[in-house]
Amino acid sequence: MSKAIRFHRLGGPEVLELETVEVGAPGPGQARVRHRYVAVNFIDVYFRTGRYPTPLPSGLGSDAVGVVEAVGEGVTDIRVGDRVGYLLGPQGAYADVRLMPAEVLIPLPAEVSDESASALMMKGMTAQYLFRQVFPLHGGETILYHAAAGGVGLVACQWARALGVTMIGTVSTEAKAEVARAHGCAHAIVTGGMTAQQMAVEIPKRVRELTGGQGVPVVYDSVGKDTLMASLGSLRPRGSFVSNGTTSGPVVVDSTLLAMKGSIWMTRPAMIHYATPRAHMLAMADELFGLVKAGKIVGEPKQRFALADAAQAHRALESRATVGATVLVP
Repeated sequence: MSKAIRFHRLGGPEVLELETVEVGAPGPGQARVRHRYVAVNFIDVYFRTGRYPTPLPSGLGSDAVGVVEAVGEGVTDIRVGDRVGYLLGPQGAYADVRLMPAEVLIPLPAEVSDESASALMMKGMTAQYLFRQVFPLHGGETILYHAAAGGVGLVACQWARALGVTMIGTVSTEAKAEVARAHGCAHAIVTGGMTAQQMAVEIPKRVRELTGGQGVPVVYDSVGKDTLMASLGSLRPRGSFVSNGTTSGPVVVDSTLLAMKGSIWMTRPAMIHYATPRAHMLAMADELFGLVKAGKIVGEPKQRFALADAAQAHRALESRATVGATVLVP
């Protein structure tokens, strides 16, 4: 048996309920994992509210670390007792134990603690594919990154510093600006209290001041609707707009606008298309954990909630009261 968070209807955090569910022996190609930490990501809100459709009733979450308790037939590269993390697979990580496809489990190096891995699994792998695959950074670039003090943002700050990239980050408060700068963000723009229209003026103005009027070659925008015009206004001609989240609402763009703003390239990447097949996912993890072992990226949860308090964790996340990574502790 397992304790798991499930929801039977779409809505606010109040729809999340702690239930007892049956967890049997792993079948062919599966492993049973007992969780140590479960990460809370904004994408979980999208599933809870129906922005990303899922059959109901449903579990929630796709990002956790734990220990393998049992493996099914045909599983050869994962063994009982292995410490593992994952960020792909079916919804249902908000639980103390669950069955998982063994092919999505990533072995954790001895030098990386469970606690650190819980803050880095989804968030660190997201930074990897954004910076190393979607728009590959090589060093020397100046970039704009929205939500620089968020869970992915603080990893991105450190990764940018490790690469020799100058990050201009947006944050909602001066306190978050201090945190972002401490993690490697070169310039922080505080946007708290600004409307979308104000950001559309003030952010590009500051970006162009910092880039000698040129603008940046790439913007990574996880905020969405409210920062769209600010992002497009900050790009140089033929720049790349990477829409990697929509916390403020969906992004709807008239392609004519992309032409008017300088023949802008736009992409909406998803992890599944950058972290598969398995060999590629493991190579991504090796690069991430290599930076962790070298001391260039540090990840620790900033907020911890009991599994039963998942709704409270969602309220904190949606109110922008969090900094960095948030985890549930079964």
